[in-house]
Parts: sequence; structure tokens; C-alpha cells
Amino acid sequence: MAQNFSLKDQLFNAEKTRYLAGLFAGANPSFDAEAFEAKVMSRLLDLELKERMVWIAECLQQAVPGDLPEVAPTLLRALPPPLDPSKTDDDFGDFIFAPLGDWVVAVGLDQPEQSMDVLEELTQRFSMEWAIRPFLNTHQELVLSRMGEWCAHDSYHVRRLVSEGTRPRLPWGQAVALDLTDPLPFLDRLHADGTRYVTRSVANHLNDITKKNPDLVLDRLHAWTEAVQQDRDELDWITSHTLRGLVKAGHPRAMKMLGFDPDAKVSADVTIKGDAQIGGALEFDVVVNGKGEQPVLVDYIVHFQRPGGKTSAKVHKLKQASLKDGSLTLSKKHKLKGDATTFKLVPGAHRLEIQVNGKLRAGVDFELLA
Repeated sequence: MAQNFSLKDQLFNAEKTRYLAGLFAGANPSFDAEAFEAKVMSRLLDLELKERMVWIAECLQQAVPGDLPEVAPTLLRALPPPLDPSKTDDDFGDFIFAPLGDWVVAVGLDQPEQSMDVLEELTQRFSMEWAIRPFLNTHQELVLSRMGEWCAHDSYHVRRLVSEGTRPRLPWGQAVALDLTDPLPFLDRLHADGTRYVTRSVANHLNDITKKNPDLVLDRLHAWTEAVQQDRDELDWITSHTLRGLVKAGHPRAMKMLGFDPDAKVSADVTIKGDAQIGGALEFDVVVNGKGEQPVLVDYIVHFQRPGGKTSAKVHKLKQASLKDGSLTLSKKHKLKGDATTFKLVPGAHRLEIQVNGKLRAGVDFELLA
């Protein structure tokens, strides 16, 4: 069942460890694959996902001792062929190679030039976005210079590393001592990339920046529109994906950039259908009224009760459409999962609100039943 699925066990397990051991045994006859497997598995299943990456890196460091100049030949010989260059998206690679980045950080931080060469190869097997960040913090000028070269690399995985590795809020990533504007010259080049894997990273990077400086991002998107270096449909996608956080927040300038007027004369009515019960669903109808065929972006906000009497609001997309003859009718069934591990529902008074073009237009209170 879904609740029994374990990502850490799928990504790091005995089979994956054996595969990695076989690669290194093939690259170095003195590598004791059996001893390496036994060492890794002695602790692996007791660790969380990120801890497993660090542990495997430690085991590799013990199995192939030395600094980067000594271990790099074995490491590079052990690598399988690069990821399929004919693909354009959703090819993150095999997680079992993530520990190799931790290993490079551990033994190569004092050899940044060679480390960049190794990470350039590794990221074509699995993204080195976490491993590059300690080097950015210790050898910023050198790494940024190399990233400038990588923007034109033949492999889209290497190009993506430039954007992803410099993200201000990279999940699981070490914080980097970069100004928000430092990577922008790279993004100016990468936004015109022909690979969605790269442009998605650019959009995610800009979305990170919106948390601190929305106007910096909006100005950049406007400049890219004026530059006409990217296919218009792809730039529209980048813009929409970039501004998703600002849209949920109802940011007026973001709304206008996406073609929705926050000051439009529209109204909304919302009606809840039946009871809302944990394990069931919140069902409701929304009617939006306005003039003509104007475009509208409709979101709904649920204000949830939290333990201790506090509340928290979650914004959800409902519909992006145009009015027809001045009206738009929508229906939604929002599931109220009682067994979710990330967000526990609490019975009691709740509130549903409707946001159109970034502004609240309607709201209704309801009781969530146990």
C-alpha cells in the first residue's frame, strides 16, 4: 500500500550497493567488493535517506583511500556511460551515484580545479547540485568561472548544474554565500536553452528569488521577453512556472504579467455541498461573474485548524479560464485525507475562500467532522 512505500529503501538498498561495488571492482582489482557491501549494509537500513548518502561516501573513502588526485582515476573508470543525451527531461539519473559527490567534497575541497573536472563527469550520471555548493562557498570565483563555461556544455545535465547548483533555496542543499544577482548572467543564457530539464531549473531558481525580491524576477522576465531569445511558448511556460508562488500570494504585478487583471470587476459566490469529513472530501461549487470574455485565474484557499488552536492557510489552483457571456461555473472535490503523514487534519471550524486574479472574492465557514 502507498503508506508502506519507502523512498530511501528504493534508492539505497542491498541491490544498489552491489551494483556500485561491482562498478568499482571492475575499475580497480584491489577493490574488495564483498567487504564494501558488508560495511555499507551493516548500517544502511538504520539511516534516513540523506544519511545513507553520507554513509556510502564514507565507506567508499575507506575502501579507496587517498586524496582526490589518488582516487579520481578509479572513480572515473568506475562510472557507467553518461545519461542518454537524446532525452530532454525527467532524467535525473541513479541516486546511487549521489554519494560520489559527497566523496569528492570530502577528499577534493583543496583541489578545486580537479574537483570541477570530476563533478562535470559525475553530473552526467546523477545531478551534483548538492556537491557543488561547498565548492561555491570555498572557491567562489573559480567555480563561477567554470560555470560560465558549462553554460555552453554539450550535455544538458552540465548546463542544468549551473542553474540548479546556484539556487538560493535548493532542497537539501547547503546554503551558498552568493548574492541573488550573482547567477543572473548564467540564467540570462540558460533561459534560452532548448531543453526543458534546464529551463525548469531556471524557473525554479527564479521562483526561489521571488521569496526575497519579486521585482528582480519580474524585471528579468520582462527583459527576456524583450530579448526574444527563447521560443514564445517555452518562455510563457517558464514565466508561469516561475511565478507560481507569487500567483498564490496574489502579487498584482505577477498577475498582470500572466495576463490577469487584479483590478477586474468580477465577483464570486461559493457553495459547499454536503458535509466535510476527514477521510472524505470538501465539495463545493464556485460561480464567477464579470464582464464579457475576460480571462480569470481562480484559486481556492482552505484555512485549516492546527493543534493548539492555531490555523494555517493552503492555496490551491482551481481554474485558469475565460468567462463565457460574463460567467464561469466551477466544481471541485478536495480530498481530506485522514492518513496523510505530512499534514494532520484536525476537526472543527474551518474556512474556504475563493481568490480571483489574486484578490479574495468570496468565503464561507464550514465544520470539518471527525
